[in-house]
Amino acid sequence: MSFDGLFTRAITKEFSSLLKGGRINKIHQPFKNEIVLIIRANGKNHKLLISVHPSYARAQLTNESYENPNEPPMFCMLLRKHLEGFILEDIHQVSMDRIIVFDVKGRNEIGDISSKQLIVEIMGRHSNIILVDKTRNMILDSIKHISYAVNSHRAIMPGQEYIAPPIQNKENPLEATEDSLLRKLDFNAGKLDNQIVKHFAGVSPLLAKEIVFQAGIANRVTIPKAFVEVLRKMKEHRYEPAITMKDKKESYYLLPLEHLNGESKRYDSLSELLDRYYFGKAERDRVKQQSTDLERFILNEKDKNEKKIKKLQATINEAKNASQYQLYGELLTANLYALEKGMKEIEVSNYYDENGGIITIPLNPQKTPSENAQRYFTRYQKAKTALVMASEQLQKAKEEVAYFESLLQQVETASTKDISEIREELIEGGYLRDRQKKGNKNHKNTKPMLEKYTATDGTEILVGKNNKQNDYLTNKVAGKDEIWLHTKDIPGSHVVIRSTNPSEESILEAAQLAAYFSKARSSSSVPVDFTQIRHVKKPSGAKPGYVIYENQQTVYVTPEEDTVLKLKN
Repeated sequence: MSFDGLFTRAITKEFSSLLKGGRINKIHQPFKNEIVLIIRANGKNHKLLISVHPSYARAQLTNESYENPNEPPMFCMLLRKHLEGFILEDIHQVSMDRIIVFDVKGRNEIGDISSKQLIVEIMGRHSNIILVDKTRNMILDSIKHISYAVNSHRAIMPGQEYIAPPIQNKENPLEATEDSLLRKLDFNAGKLDNQIVKHFAGVSPLLAKEIVFQAGIANRVTIPKAFVEVLRKMKEHRYEPAITMKDKKESYYLLPLEHLNGESKRYDSLSELLDRYYFGKAERDRVKQQSTDLERFILNEKDKNEKKIKKLQATINEAKNASQYQLYGELLTANLYALEKGMKEIEVSNYYDENGGIITIPLNPQKTPSENAQRYFTRYQKAKTALVMASEQLQKAKEEVAYFESLLQQVETASTKDISEIREELIEGGYLRDRQKKGNKNHKNTKPMLEKYTATDGTEILVGKNNKQNDYLTNKVAGKDEIWLHTKDIPGSHVVIRSTNPSEESILEAAQLAAYFSKARSSSSVPVDFTQIRHVKKPSGAKPGYVIYENQQTVYVTPEEDTVLKLKN
């Protein structure tokens, strides 16, 4: 895990320099496992995000915006009661553990001075946020309740005494020397990185591997020197926060991870690093939990229509023999005198052929000559009708496949609110049944929320993340002379530059957004068309989000998440 004890020490230092002495003005709980504190410190508002998500537990300052629920959860209301308006007196780490304590002081509802502690334990799926009455060391509440039945060492429940997690009895790596390290390690046993993790607190396997790599040829001289040198930088708070990319997998730490032999990008602060690394990750995880049934339904509908297309194509191919059936019927009618019941076939002269060729016509021996002729005329009429109907159904099936492919792409880039709008769209289209109570229709009266971005030159760029948003953006919000963008022949979002004469740089940045929020997100040199809104039309009766356009120009871009994050901020 990258967020180890040393990383916790570094982020605590960052918090102290920016937040200490600040006032907690607002508290929100946008999601079940995350809280956001708005802290006014040093003349600026800071947004402190604390997450105890099982996979993405962390504490950081963030620039991300979160949509809050209409009714705050009980834990959020309790935090507001005990912490809003309080002063953040101190922030410290417990030993070298992944535990951060926020000491706050203020006046309670009756005006008495009250001291509280907000304790953040970052321990993977066991992470927790605990509010403690500092004077009595009593738990007021926690975001997760843990009873003695689950943890025999301690209970995390309101009214219980707060007991810290068990001590690991490991040495503080910042106090270690080359000699003390040598006494801990067994060079004959191998796996030196595992031994370092085992004996020193706050050191993750990721850092231990980096130390061994920095040592080069691992021996009693190189390993201690590499260990002390790397830890000296951390002791002196000399960090180089970086994300290292290797085989499309990202890893972050306080310094570039050279042992991964990948491409590293440095950041100015730990919080900026975490904002970039976790950009969209937790959101996509939440979306996946909410959209599993929706995605399965869309995939099933897409598969059904693809199978339907194959059957219709076979019907059309067979129906193309209609003219042959008509020819057989006419030739049999002309040669009825030569036919007898019981014949299996007959050879006749094809008088439509200039060369007077002979043609063999299969017959049903159970039918009379006139019945055989009539049979081919009937098959001719059926084939003609089938060709028309199958062609119409084929076109509709292809439109359905394209529609569901666009929905799948939208689910991949959706937020939790986007998912509800996609579900609502399917209900309105008659694909899904409405599970809401008939009287509760308020959600259908709300305007779609568009994603807002800002180009480098300050121009506003709007992005639709689903069909409802796309229709609203293109047909209601955008001006006729503003610039509209969409990936060429690829399912994706509608993007609008709120300018009638945007710069080339703004067009390229908006094209990046169009490519990023499309099925071609992971591709390079993605073609993106752009034109004025006046040249974009929605055909009558078309599916939601579907438009046609003309007078377009095309640019080619490679979508990058860093660019999207920069434009969002």
